[in-house]
Amino acid sequence: MKWEGHEQSRNIEDRRGMGGGGGGGGLGVPRIGGRGIGVGTILIAVVAGWIFGINPLTVLGLLGGGGAPVEVAPSPSQQRAPGAAPQDPQAQFVSTVLRDTEQVWGRMFQGGGQAYQEPRLVLFSGATRSACGVGQEAMGPFYCPGDQKVYLDLTFFRTLSQRMGAPGDFAQAYVVAHEVGHHVQNLMGITAKVDGLRGRISQQEMNALSVRVELQADCLAGVWAHHSQKGKGWLEAGDLQEAMNAAAQIGDDTLQRQSQGRVVPESFTHGTSQQRMTWFKRGLDTGSVKACDTFGAR
Repeated sequence: MKWEGHEQSRNIEDRRGMGGGGGGGGLGVPRIGGRGIGVGTILIAVVAGWIFGINPLTVLGLLGGGGAPVEVAPSPSQQRAPGAAPQDPQAQFVSTVLRDTEQVWGRMFQGGGQAYQEPRLVLFSGATRSACGVGQEAMGPFYCPGDQKVYLDLTFFRTLSQRMGAPGDFAQAYVVAHEVGHHVQNLMGITAKVDGLRGRISQQEMNALSVRVELQADCLAGVWAHHSQKGKGWLEAGDLQEAMNAAAQIGDDTLQRQSQGRVVPESFTHGTSQQRMTWFKRGLDTGSVKACDTFGAR
């Protein structure tokens, strides 16, 4: 992926090395509904919501019996004005990809007569506070609708490559584009509608809706890739295969088979490997948001 030299986003909020506490002597254990959540529960949440959940903290809230996580505003020590370009290559890469998503979605929203509200992307190390609660490295990247920010610990890319078998810069770009896809869903009102059903339908039905949300975000990532390549032509041989491989490696069936040796379809929250590849490619081939109607699909 020929990304060097392209414009970078001003919506990067770099909290790396800043610590996560702020007045509390560190983040400590996440608290959901006033109750502490242990490491074991976090691991369950990671398996249940896994890496690319719209908000892993929601899973923690359900497991902790407290509903949605309480809001925790970032402390003053965590707040750094965005806009300064990061100096390290990996962060520059993320910033460049984010800028391209801003340009692509900006044009698409404008074409529909609307203004695109750009999300911020928070780079953190270890743990950080968000409007959805405390985010930790073990949760992987996530999008928080409460503050319209994507949260990413860059060490996740090493996990993606070395432990999950999905190396390559375009696999990383897919991760960023997927989370931005959740932001697009939020702007379209989809997130609020789905979250509004929480507690009103069964857990199995909620899981099925979650699958459709995640597959739509995959499709929207494909829509971005379609228009990005059309505008910049920066993809190289093997890049698309990297993204498809990443989608395959984080399918519910693949992850469950690797982690527990068996597949439990009714517990799926993100879709199978084949579904994730199919929907990403649908967005990539068509470049159309209308083609990403996972809720109307069989």
